[in-house]
Amino acid sequence: MAKKILIIEDDDFLRGMESKKLLNNGYDVLAAANSVEAFKILNEPNANEISIILLDLLLPEVDGFTILAKIRENKNTENTPVIIFSNLYQPEDIKKANVLGINEFLIKSNFTLDELVDKIKNLIG
Repeated sequence: MAKKILIIEDDDFLRGMESKKLLNNGYDVLAAANSVEAFKILNEPNANEISIILLDLLLPEVDGFTILAKIRENKNTENTPVIIFSNLYQPEDIKKANVLGINEFLIKSNFTLDELVDKIKNLIG
């Protein structure tokens, strides 16, 4: 069975590009454009089947930090690896994300989608 990746990204174009790239690399992809969609997926009983979460920080309504905190509070996702993929990269943002328990912090403008896939492969195979 293919490993499942949840992308939480409000930019439709980028979310589509990430999804396509990951699908082409053999992963199953779930996608959420906002916190409502993300929480719906994360609160499903099979949320523990998600292998990794790719999370933007700048989102409408509820920011990525709040979503990350909820991911870590949820018994089904508390140990799921999380990669922050964002253009928000002040030292205090990186520190806050690390305190909340991320596995990687990637700045969108510094990484290609191929490099993103490599990071995912290193974390989950």
